[in-house]
Amino acid sequence: MRRMVERHLSGATTRPGKRLLGALAQETESEWQPQVRAVEAARVASSGGLATSCRAYFDSGPEGTSDAGRVRDITVAVTPSHAAAILAAREGAATVSDLHDAVAEAIADACFRQGGGGRVGLEVRFADVEWLNMAFMSVQFATAV
Repeated sequence: MRRMVERHLSGATTRPGKRLLGALAQETESEWQPQVRAVEAARVASSGGLATSCRAYFDSGPEGTSDAGRVRDITVAVTPSHAAAILAAREGAATVSDLHDAVAEAIADACFRQGGGGRVGLEVRFADVEWLNMAFMSVQFATAV
């Protein structure tokens, strides 16, 4: 496929057939997608942040309180600094456990520690992840304190 594209680019072929059109699309996507991801990751890490949604076991307090351990569905806007750490873990050689740790820290800061407000140092246990979705955000959400 790549050789077919190179022949077309050099002018050796004049009319692209169906196979060549498919090869051109495939080669364009393979070159383009990593660049788009890199640009988007840089934007997210500097200003946009991530929307993170998951279903997992969270535990941040003693039994009998609203912070007691239980499975929760949480969707939260993650700060740009946490987004950078999550994307670095995802793009690097991080394990799934390392990625979960980065996501857990981001969710703990946004939901349980309230962005470093009155609960700094609160330990949050994040386990038994059923699903985890992340999406780039073009608009950052403000939270009321």
